[in-house]
Amino acid sequence: MTVRGMPLAAFNDADLALAVRVLAEACAAPRWARRVAALRPFASVDELCEQAVAELAATDDADIRAGLAGHPRIGDRVTGGRSATEQSRVAAAGDAVLSRLVEANRAYEERFGHVYLVFAHGRGAEELLAVLEERLGNDPDSEWRVARRELCRITEFRLAAMFDAES
Repeated sequence: MTVRGMPLAAFNDADLALAVRVLAEACAAPRWARRVAALRPFASVDELCEQAVAELAATDDADIRAGLAGHPRIGDRVTGGRSATEQSRVAAAGDAVLSRLVEANRAYEERFGHVYLVFAHGRGAEELLAVLEERLGNDPDSEWRVARRELCRITEFRLAAMFDAES
């Protein structure tokens, strides 16, 4: 299922299972999706985004790990879906930069135990590689907080894009 421009009223009226599936398109954290779906109805897309981010910021580490696992590596050849759109400028990079991204992703995952997550929309491969290399210098606790914030940022962006702002 791909939702774009869905009226908020339709989301508010959807059965719980459908609402959870819709939310999972924005973030693959299952407990988070169930909690946000249970908060319906939302008066506006802004309220949905605000509540969703607050719930995500408060969710447990296991659910965050599930959310992170729903994202491909920066620089992977992604076809279709939100990640492909968000990483479209990365896909245009040359082989040398993409190769460096592969190596840096591998080092990141070895160091931190999860995928490197960064808000990629509108950003090129070189910029995202520089951010990755900088974040490799973080200690694990600091990096976990950064990854959680990035997941919130991506989720909010995706939710805002999914729902018709006029609803």
